[in-house]
Amino acid sequence: MAVSEMAPASISRKTTPSGWVLPKQPSSYAPAGTWTNIDLDPTPLVRRTWTSLTILGYWVSDIISIQSWETGSTILVLGLSWREAIFAIVFGSSVMAVPMTLNGYTGAKCRVPFPVLARASFGYHFAKFPVIIRLVTCLFWHAITNFLAIAPATQVIRSIWPSYRNLPNHIPESVGITTQQMISYLVIWCVQFPIMLIPPHKMRWLFVVKVFATTATILGTVIWITVKAGGSGDIWDQQPTVSGAQKSWLIMSALNSCTASWSTVGVNIPDFTRYMANPRSSLTQGLWFPLVCSWVAIIGIVVTSASAVLYGEYLWNPISIIDKWEGPGGRAAAFFAGVSWCIAQICVNISATVISGANDMASLFPKYINIRRGAIILTILGGWVMMPWKILNSAGSLLTFMSSLGIFLAPVMGIQVGDFFLVKRGHIDVPALYEPHGRYRFTYGVNWRALVALLVSVTPQLPRMINAVNPEIPIGGIKYLTNFNWYFGIALCMAIHVGLSLLFPAHETLCSELIEGLGADEVSAGGSSVNEIGSEEKGVKMSVKEA
Repeated sequence: MAVSEMAPASISRKTTPSGWVLPKQPSSYAPAGTWTNIDLDPTPLVRRTWTSLTILGYWVSDIISIQSWETGSTILVLGLSWREAIFAIVFGSSVMAVPMTLNGYTGAKCRVPFPVLARASFGYHFAKFPVIIRLVTCLFWHAITNFLAIAPATQVIRSIWPSYRNLPNHIPESVGITTQQMISYLVIWCVQFPIMLIPPHKMRWLFVVKVFATTATILGTVIWITVKAGGSGDIWDQQPTVSGAQKSWLIMSALNSCTASWSTVGVNIPDFTRYMANPRSSLTQGLWFPLVCSWVAIIGIVVTSASAVLYGEYLWNPISIIDKWEGPGGRAAAFFAGVSWCIAQICVNISATVISGANDMASLFPKYINIRRGAIILTILGGWVMMPWKILNSAGSLLTFMSSLGIFLAPVMGIQVGDFFLVKRGHIDVPALYEPHGRYRFTYGVNWRALVALLVSVTPQLPRMINAVNPEIPIGGIKYLTNFNWYFGIALCMAIHVGLSLLFPAHETLCSELIEGLGADEVSAGGSSVNEIGSEEKGVKMSVKEA
């Protein structure tokens, strides 16, 4: 058939739901009547390309952003000093590094994404609950991170065409965005779109580009501004404006915020570590994560302090500093710095929201959605349908409510880590994760131990979530729980889940060793279909091997 004849036929098929059905891969573990696709299957050997340096690049990619740069300011405005700010950032990120590293190691060993891995601890059907929570969170933060990329994109454009800075606005104020911002948003979204379609195992080069570009920009900015200012300013002389119990609660709140802000990534890190060539290499993120977090935040404080000497005010947003660079040399610097920060925001969006959200969609609708389609759907919904400019200009209660969704993520992480290391001792039957009626069905697809642990740890925090929607509703002393809810949620939920699992063990879910799944290339090499391979009940056990 000629190409000209094939194109209309292909378009015609897409007009019906059946035309969007993905071909069922020969490596799929799902039995007859269920569906999965290659993006949900265990990572094949050919895609296990990540190394410890890739993990370093990933974290530099995920952490270096405008949000991370401003972390110090969010603590200082509370009335604390730089000492408490740095302590909260270093200690909070170090604490988060522990469950994040353990959870990442689980993904590296089992070679499957978070939505599939969750079935071992939550049950085949109940695993959809944490997946949906994470998907909703991804959609909102994708929208917000997109919008924050407008400022650096504007710097890139105005450095080429200076008149762009004074572009007249033709959009009503009620919309929440100006003509200039809309153009910048459209430009950065169009640049970002094709990058999002790159398969995760081929993104190493993108992380390398960001490492060099953003590191050069950050170091260049801090050297330039401290030389111009004759030092790092006077922020180091500032003292806390609060004391006593109020100061103690604010420090606890800062610690909680610096830890909880990474909960989404902590939950979904298996989506990336599944591509590790050697599972042990994933453990290096326990070092890289707190180091990069601390470095970026401290640099942000230094540059902000020096900015007060040059400009007479503290400029916490790095783009605000770039915006003051004029003249031929200044515009050239603004162009390269703006490009670097655009790359930073794009990489954060991909690593923190796009891939994870796409994995979630693929697990919920595997018959129709893979990672590529999921990324397209997510960026259209989060980038345009949800109108990010409306989110950021709406009542603060909406953003507070979205932040409150984090009360579910810490308990989910606690269940994941506790279940793999303390209950199952690292022994999971990977092929059985794809069987609706297999060993991880539990009771009607629900692990009641995980359900009870979630209810006990989340219920005390619900009044704060309700208060976020309507501040007029009094919640009494329970408001103080918000200051350490991440620590409360992960510790209590893990303890209850592990305790119930040991007191009332689900014997059918326990294995004597890790039963690995085969990737597509391994199946082809072996000459056997996956259905013949099966799981432990089918008499096949695969020994654990390090790549």
